Amino acid sequence: MKKIIIGFIILVILSPSAIAKKKETQPEQEIHYINLSWWERYNDPVLTEYQSRLYEKNPDLKIAALKVREGEKIVKISFANELPQLSFDGQLNRNFKSSDLYFGQMTIPSFKQSELQLPLTMTYEIDIWGTNRFRTKSAEKHLEMVRQDERASYIMLTSAFAADYFNLIRIDKMLELQKQIVDIQEKIVNKTEIKYKNGLCSKTDLLNERKALTYLKEEFNTLVDRQSLLINQMRAYLAMGANEEVKRSDYESVSIPAGLPESFESGVIENRPDYQRAEANIKRAGYNVKVARREFLPKFVIFGQLGFNAYQFSNLFSSPAQMAAAGILPQFDLFTGGRKFAVLKLKKLEYDEALQAYQKAILTSFQEVNDSLSMAHAAAKSYAEEVDRLKYQNEMFDLLTRKSEIGASSNLEVLYGTQAKLMTEKEVVSGKINLLISSINVYKAVGGKDLYKIKDL
Repeated sequence: MKKIIIGFIILVILSPSAIAKKKETQPEQEIHYINLSWWERYNDPVLTEYQSRLYEKNPDLKIAALKVREGEKIVKISFANELPQLSFDGQLNRNFKSSDLYFGQMTIPSFKQSELQLPLTMTYEIDIWGTNRFRTKSAEKHLEMVRQDERASYIMLTSAFAADYFNLIRIDKMLELQKQIVDIQEKIVNKTEIKYKNGLCSKTDLLNERKALTYLKEEFNTLVDRQSLLINQMRAYLAMGANEEVKRSDYESVSIPAGLPESFESGVIENRPDYQRAEANIKRAGYNVKVARREFLPKFVIFGQLGFNAYQFSNLFSSPAQMAAAGILPQFDLFTGGRKFAVLKLKKLEYDEALQAYQKAILTSFQEVNDSLSMAHAAAKSYAEEVDRLKYQNEMFDLLTRKSEIGASSNLEVLYGTQAKLMTEKEVVSGKINLLISSINVYKAVGGKDLYKIKDL
């Protein structure tokens, strides 16, 4: 009996998975995907503050983090299946036997008795072919994919929030300019009415000016509506209350990141979460194919029991009541109706699908990087042209003002000139914000990496 017990203990200790140490992981650290160092380049403390709050409050980011934790538990479950399983299956039976039990010519009379069993049962599937190990590796690659999904959520949400934030600053400034334009148009209408009463202009001229006033007021109302929508959307991003104020900086204080790179090396796409996810998916699908192939091979399960078996409580822990058993169970499926062949074919198809998804991720990545960079450079050129146009418009307005001072132009012409200057200022405001949003799109396209830390060609 002692030899059996010792052999059972050695069997558990020397099992391959028991002696194999679990792959050590780094201490769990919270990874910040917000990349505050990049957002600080816009020199807007309100934006930086809100990005931090977004990290703490946004429900979508919390959901993404919970999915990562779920993936970590799946990996632990898969690893646990590689280890020996030890269980306690105690039972108490009361047997009632009739007198129909025969042992040759001998008949056992009717009897009743109790049976007590307190065994520890160990089972372990010897992972000769590495099947369970490949299952765990597949789970680890799935976890890596979920982590890339989390990173993608951070990049998308922070970029979308920043774009809305700058759009809100744009609308604030546009409303300020639009109100001035409406006020000037009202003055123009009043002066045109006086000219009409004095017979200095036609009814058509008056109606045109009134109609222009309605267009300008309609544009003002549209801007107010868009401002309200953006504020509500930002409150949802930040999990704010309905009446909580959404702060933002003035348009004049917002800085444009200078000198966007002209181009990037091709390896810049390797930082994108969709690229890394597709790469991990190929490896995960490859492990699944290996698992499906090894399902055709036989399995060997080590089993053992150690405990006590007695018919009376008083004898339960005595030497005669000790029980021990150990052995190996070979398992091999002779016929499964073609299920294993179908599973293998399915996993191969999934692997081919993962390869195509990887190729698509590469093509999409290059397209988005090139498109965003081209749009950013186009926005920079347009903004430069708009700034020059405003400079010329200001010079024209100065000339018009001096002509008005010497009586060479009317007050109405000065009003038209002021209105034209404000219209040009609106174009400059839009150009500046478009350039800011274009830089955000480039940041998003390269996988949330600081543009000035990427090697320029």
